[in-house]
Amino acid sequence: MVKKLVLAAIAGGIVFSASACNTVKGAGQDIESVGEAGDEAIN
Repeated sequence: MVKKLVLAAIAGGIVFSASACNTVKGAGQDIESVGEAGDEAIN
């Protein structure tokens, strides 16, 4: 029973870390697109 709980906790941690990475990556892409739009507006 304890092994199942530990495995479930590890699996949950992996899922949450993967979703956090996707969120940070998406935020980086948003910031990059805002910078590019600013460059185009200036030129």
